Amino acid sequence: MLDIKWIRQNGERVQTVADQKGIELSVKELLDCDESRRKLLNEAEQHRESRNKTSQQIGRLVSRGDFMRVAALKAEVAQVNVELAMIEKELTAAEERYASLMQLVPNDVSPDTPIGRSDEDNVEIRRVGVPIAADFEMLDHIALGNMHGMIDIPRGVKTAGTRNYYLSGDGVLLHRAVQQLALDLLLASGFTLLDVPLMVRPDAMRHTGFFPLGEDQIYKVAEENKVMIGTSEVPLVAYYSNEVVDVTDPLRLAAASVCFRSEVGSTGKDVQGLYRVHQFAKVEQVIVCEADAELSDRLLGEITGNAEELLRLLELPYRVMAVCTGDMSQKTYKQYDIETWMPSRQAYGETHSSSNLHDFQARRANIRYRDTEGNLRYCHTLNNTAVASPRILIPLLENHQAADGSIYVPVALRPYLGGRERLYPKAEQE
Repeated sequence: MLDIKWIRQNGERVQTVADQKGIELSVKELLDCDESRRKLLNEAEQHRESRNKTSQQIGRLVSRGDFMRVAALKAEVAQVNVELAMIEKELTAAEERYASLMQLVPNDVSPDTPIGRSDEDNVEIRRVGVPIAADFEMLDHIALGNMHGMIDIPRGVKTAGTRNYYLSGDGVLLHRAVQQLALDLLLASGFTLLDVPLMVRPDAMRHTGFFPLGEDQIYKVAEENKVMIGTSEVPLVAYYSNEVVDVTDPLRLAAASVCFRSEVGSTGKDVQGLYRVHQFAKVEQVIVCEADAELSDRLLGEITGNAEELLRLLELPYRVMAVCTGDMSQKTYKQYDIETWMPSRQAYGETHSSSNLHDFQARRANIRYRDTEGNLRYCHTLNNTAVASPRILIPLLENHQAADGSIYVPVALRPYLGGRERLYPKAEQE
């Protein structure tokens, strides 16, 4: 959410960003509604003030016994009440429409954010590692998963429907290992680990900027008036909602959680295998800090660096992309995506995302701090996917496969897999 005063002064800018982000919003309608509600609010206050003054006058007249004048003034108060009721009804409608439109206002974007319409317009910043050039016919993660008894998609579909799966044996161990490696990295970097609710109130989604525009991506528990989280960013940020916090040192939070998304609108190759599924696990980083643009930009680099360090430890080739306006969400001020090389796609696929939201999210969630002069200000918030699994298993299995079907285990993962240096197909294990 943006400050309405800033929107009044920068209406054209807000409309431009809304158009670039593909958000259907008329800033003119919002500003007209804002003007109307302020006018009605002023009229309501004037009527209440008039009613109060007249009521006080009635009290004085009653004490003097001037009942003829009292009757006339009571009639005036009755008329004011009728008019006030009409104004309040209009004001309520104007306030509701204003609040609805404000929920659609996008965050501004950083000056260095690329202008574009889709992920095809994202700009590569750097590339680390070289995609494998194998001298044998490489298998995709589904074939490797079947060969190793790690992945069973048909039984997942049988049990839970499309885009569901089972992991078993070494698949489960790898799934848990990459999460634990990410957590260990974040704990060593000063993050506080939380175990978070997987079901939250809808307000938590609104406060963090996932509603109203992302409602089609979530699963609802209607009888509980709760929704299932698609990222632990939601409960991590909501942890401090409606609080005044001490951000002398930035607050660094992390969580490993199961996540749920309906993935409405995704089509094509993304629906194959483990790339885009309904249930997955994420290790999420969230930082809450002072409203200092230079500081939060530096922290964006820090959390992106944490994700890059994980990929280096997993010995995977990747690239970092500056996300363009058309590929950004409503709440994002500046975003980097990290894409990891996936041989079966012969392309880089998104595995991580880092975002700086400035004070957009904190305004919605009402997270504030006191600056050096004692003034209350809204914090800046940032988030990053340290790792998401099973998607990360795609490049992990495919890049580390050998001609005999075995899979190399990166050094950093070996402590979580009993020290094994290589995983072998199920037939060889038996």
